[in-house]
Amino acid sequence: MFFRRKGRLRKEFDEKMLTQLNEYKADWQQQKLLLDKSFDPSEEVICQTKIAEVKYFFLLKEAKQRNITIKR
Repeated sequence: MFFRRKGRLRKEFDEKMLTQLNEYKADWQQQKLLLDKSFDPSEEVICQTKIAEVKYFFLLKEAKQRNITIKR
């Protein structure tokens, strides 16, 4: 009875993690593109790009630890 709930919760949070992972990837790519197109990027833009990159790679690492796969 209790174990069924655990599987359902895990699946729900895995889906949320995949959604967040896709959002962070898009944000990081957008920040990176902005940085590449800048002639003289400010420190703030560089820091925001690094933060977006770190968030994405952290979630990617968590997804690998949890053995989350994308079903196509």
